[in-house]
Amino acid sequence: MSMSLAAIRWVKMKNSICLKSPLGRYLWISSKSLIDRAAKEGELRIFIVAGEVSGDTIGSRLMASLKKLSPVPISFSGVGGSMMSKRGLKSLFPMENISVMGIWELLPHLYNFRVKLKETVEAAFRFQPHAVVTVDSKGFSFRLLKQLRARYNQRRSHCPVHFHYVAPSFWAWKGGEARLKGLAKFVDHVFCILPNEEAGCESNGLAATFVGHPILEDVLELNMGKETALHGWKITGNGEDFRKKYAIPSEATVLTLVPGSRLQEVTRMLPIFSDTMKILKDSFPELVTVIHVASNQLVDNYISRAIHKWPVPAILIPGGTLQLKYDAFNASRVALCTSGTVAMELQLARLPCLVTYRAHLLTEWFIRYKAKIPYISLPNILFDSPIIPEVLFRECTPTKVAFSLKELMNNVELQQQQIIAAEKVMELICPLKRTVNNLEQQGMRSVPTSYTPSMIAASTILSYAQR
Repeated sequence: MSMSLAAIRWVKMKNSICLKSPLGRYLWISSKSLIDRAAKEGELRIFIVAGEVSGDTIGSRLMASLKKLSPVPISFSGVGGSMMSKRGLKSLFPMENISVMGIWELLPHLYNFRVKLKETVEAAFRFQPHAVVTVDSKGFSFRLLKQLRARYNQRRSHCPVHFHYVAPSFWAWKGGEARLKGLAKFVDHVFCILPNEEAGCESNGLAATFVGHPILEDVLELNMGKETALHGWKITGNGEDFRKKYAIPSEATVLTLVPGSRLQEVTRMLPIFSDTMKILKDSFPELVTVIHVASNQLVDNYISRAIHKWPVPAILIPGGTLQLKYDAFNASRVALCTSGTVAMELQLARLPCLVTYRAHLLTEWFIRYKAKIPYISLPNILFDSPIIPEVLFRECTPTKVAFSLKELMNNVELQQQQIIAAEKVMELICPLKRTVNNLEQQGMRSVPTSYTPSMIAASTILSYAQR
């Protein structure tokens, strides 16, 4: 990346602190800031929690950005997965223990959920952090922040600053905006990944910053810091090398499958995907499936067992292998996926896809009753149009999925519509110039053009002025 902020010097002048990089870039922040308090104690303590695979990636990149920008040593504690552990986090317990989504899906895990919540609150309080950062997983995250704030208020001790990364989807639910007002009591600042969220949060008394969508960092990571303008917000993997590596015949039809990142999702969706392949193999006799396995040991174990009865040849791609993932995308004709972050990754790769989703019957009923929008995948939500076909809930049967997938595979026009729409989607999720301007007004000078979501979030954390 073009920032080169690893060797920042720290200078204190009157009522402000100056962070200076070797390239002469400056960040002036108030001496009442979070980093000033940390400097007096000799270290910055950050308690960080992620409960999902996507959150683990976001958390790891944020940790890396904080280390690059901070003028004092940083100590991390909290809960995370394999990516965050590579950045130095020793997780209190396996992240999978709190990776549950849904209402009725949570009930069998409720006791364990409460035990882990209590354990996390206690660990955070003992750690005495300067800041607590929760990443997505709002069910666990908001309970943690609420209980932790109550604990500090009860003890009348200095409370850490509470940040939440990935705003709740208030725009998707009836009464969603009204619930934001309650969050301001225990969340100090929210990092939004969609352009419409910042204004919605702030109009309801919740401080927020639009940092851009986290998948944009995939581009910078794979392009190794080259100017994004030369490539656009797009990743073109090496499909030819992928086919050679796995000895896939040139005439074979390669199909990417992404069954989900949580065990509860995968156990529902993988059998549907398997039965769908049984139907499709007659129409595509040389069908090869590439199954992307999330960085979740429970999911890995389940898929490894299920693959023994898979109806067509299959290749498993382990989680956390970014280049290999996009190489596989490039080698594929289309993708079949469970709704989630992957829909945006496929847009980044310009790979047309079909989005599917199933949940518990009562959870599906609740979603239909409470949802304000008819779509589930983010590109469709951003466009308010079914650019990407969706087969959801009771409609999500192998027969209907196979029909829709076959139509997409054989219809070049439908594929092109998604590819063209992806250009606009990428523009919508980029950090706004206004966000960077706000940082400049708060003291950031010579902000790099390749400022990433995690760098914007890290800068906001370090320069946060406590009241």
